Parts: sequence; C-alpha cells; structure tokens
Amino acid sequence: MDVYNLTVTEFILIGLSDLPEVRYPLSVVFAAIYQVTLLGNGAILLAILTEKKLHTPMYYFLANLSLLDIFCPSTTIPKMLKNLLTQKQNISFVGCVLQLFFLVALAGTEVFLLAVMAYDRYVAICFPLRYTLIMTKGRCVLLTAGTWVAGFLNSLLHTVFTFRLSFCKSNRVNQYYCDIPPVVALSCSSTYVTEMLVVVVGGILGISAFLITGISYIYIISTILKIRSAEGKRKAFSTCASHLLVVCLFYGTTIFTYVRPSSSQNAPSRDRLISMLYGVITPMLNPLIYSLRNTEVKGALRRVLCHKT
Repeated sequence: MDVYNLTVTEFILIGLSDLPEVRYPLSVVFAAIYQVTLLGNGAILLAILTEKKLHTPMYYFLANLSLLDIFCPSTTIPKMLKNLLTQKQNISFVGCVLQLFFLVALAGTEVFLLAVMAYDRYVAICFPLRYTLIMTKGRCVLLTAGTWVAGFLNSLLHTVFTFRLSFCKSNRVNQYYCDIPPVVALSCSSTYVTEMLVVVVGGILGISAFLITGISYIYIISTILKIRSAEGKRKAFSTCASHLLVVCLFYGTTIFTYVRPSSSQNAPSRDRLISMLYGVITPMLNPLIYSLRNTEVKGALRRVLCHKT
C-alpha cells in the first residue's frame, strides 16, 4: 500500500476488471443497461403523468420509485463508463464526496419509500372502504416528502463523519464507486465513531423500515387468506404482487451485496461485479416488474406508445 505524507486530494477507483481487453465489452454492456433503465423508468413516469386513471396514491409512490431508479444508477454508471473508456480511474475528492452522498441518500430514500408503499397496500387491502379517507393527497405528499428528507439527512450525517477522517494511507478505493466501507478503510485516523454510526443509525432506520414492510405484508397475506372466493384472492394479491417482487429484489440484492462474507483468494473483481446488483441491476428490473405484472400500467403504456406513434 502506498503511503502519503499529505491528505489525498483525489481517489483512484478500482475498476470492475483488471483485464484491459474487457474494458470495451463491459462499457457496451453497462451503457445498454443504463439506456434500458432510463427508458423503462421514463416510460413508467410518462404513463403515470399522462394517464388520469393512474393518479392514485399507489402510482404516485411508484412514480417516486421510478425517479429513484433513474437517479441511483446515474450517480455511478456515467463515471464508470468514462473510466472504462478513457482508462483513467481517478475521481476528485469533492467528486467522491458527492457520489457517496447521493448514492447513500437515494438508497436510504428507497428503503423508506418501499416501507411507505407497503403501508399503502396494507391500507388498500385491509381497510378498502376507508382507503380514500386514510391515504389522502396531503398525507401521500407528506409521507413521500418524509422519505426523501429522511434519506438525505441520513446520508448527510454519514457523509460528514466519513470525510472528516484523515486519508493519508492510500487513495485506492477498492470499488468502482465511492461507498462508505471502502472509503473508511483508507483512513489513517480512528474510524470507531464513523463505523458505529453506520451500524447504529443505519441499523435502526433500516430495521425499522424492514419491520414496517414485513408487518404490513403479514397483515396483507392474512387478510387475503380470509377471502373466500378464489377470484377475490387473485384480485387482492394482484394489487400488491409487483411491489412484493420489488421488495424481495431490493432486500435480496442488498443483503447479498453487503451482508455476505467477502470472497477470499484473488476474487476482488468478482466482488465488485456482485456489488452492482443493487445499484445497477435492480433499477433496470423494477419497471419491467411493474409493467409486466400490472395490467393498468401495461394499458397506460400501450395507449401512450400508440398515441406517440
């Protein structure tokens, strides 16, 4: 590891692969994934904005999820593509700060938003007659604003405590983007407070959101099982099936990325490829899940595309 006498002014992002011959194929693959992500989520937003039938709380929250799925990969993929094509892996200190801040903020916002969406489905299925009274327009706006504010305040706290550390041991970030664990690993000062904040604050907020989501679905499934007719069960389950798939995909990829034991033996590039499950693959799959599983979204997309044609 290189040792520096002064605090670093830029970081070196370790790319996805150490092999020069795969740079261009990787750039083509991720450029295609990024385009599909933008087009898919953009189509969902367009359908919700133009179709009055979709101006309901569920689709209002879905529009915010699509915005997050556009912003989240946009914090990492453009820089990654530039590094792959130019073979330069540096990122400025300020650039690293901003990348980490927005990535953590958007990830946190999505955790809270999925919990709010689960609560919305709980009210819709368990209290259908009171749904419009509970999920009013003002309450939906308040809940959505709360998720964004909570996500960005949480990120601000972690970003401040991460970059108040001294970085004088090395500037090589063992990841293709700036994330808290690989950046904190470069510090030559005490990281105890920063690491405890990640565990305590992140744990409390993450577990709380997970519990809200889980408990909501326990009540949802319990209510669906009490419905006598098979058609009634099918209709009730169809209203939350897409969101349940998105929740499973989000938590599954996040846990697999951050909780699994790190690979031993010469597999850092494989670890970096696995780490993109949450930030790259999930945002691309979310619009596909909602458009394939939801007849209203499919109908709105069909009408929008036919109108454009």
